[in-house]
Amino acid sequence: MNITETEVPLDVVAKTCSCSGENRKVTYLILDSYHSLCREKKDIIIGELMACEKLLKYTVDMIENIIEKEINELKLILDLIH
Repeated sequence: MNITETEVPLDVVAKTCSCSGENRKVTYLILDSYHSLCREKKDIIIGELMACEKLLKYTVDMIENIIEKEINELKLILDLIH
């Protein structure tokens, strides 16, 4: 058996939508097209969490609370999955 492809981490980009005020939401874009339908929920959530933490580094004070809330929710979900 020859293996030509190796498993790579899921690439996820986090963005905030253009809603105003406290109604802002974090949205995600999955960049991985290879086997994207065969990912487990845990892998997707970990990718979202990593993307949010990266986004948090480049935010302004206004939306920092929204991203921190999203990070806390993702961590809670991961704890419930385990």
